[in-house]
Amino acid sequence: MTKIVTPTEERFWKALTEVMDPEFPISVVDMGLIYDIKEQGGTVDITMTYTASSCACMEWIESDIEKRLLEEEGVKTVNIHVVWVPAWTVDRLSDKAKDQLKHWGVSSK
Repeated sequence: MTKIVTPTEERFWKALTEVMDPEFPISVVDMGLIYDIKEQGGTVDITMTYTASSCACMEWIESDIEKRLLEEEGVKTVNIHVVWVPAWTVDRLSDKAKDQLKHWGVSSK
């Protein structure tokens, strides 16, 4: 089943490609941390996860996501919902992220 993304939500996905994971200069989108984006009446709801429940950068990442989305026209509020199911795996990495990790010697795949 193909997920339907509105043009506004697509704009938010693109905006979040500018938010980098603090440990690697890879966007939270390419890391596969963002599961869903919904917007209604100026409120943006983000469903996301982290690579580990002990991630030390959670507050920074969430703050960066909120700050970036509030720069978008019409956005008044950003709600971030962190979920652990489904769990993040390396399969969520974009091809771009996989290439970057390989380039830095973090991954051989």
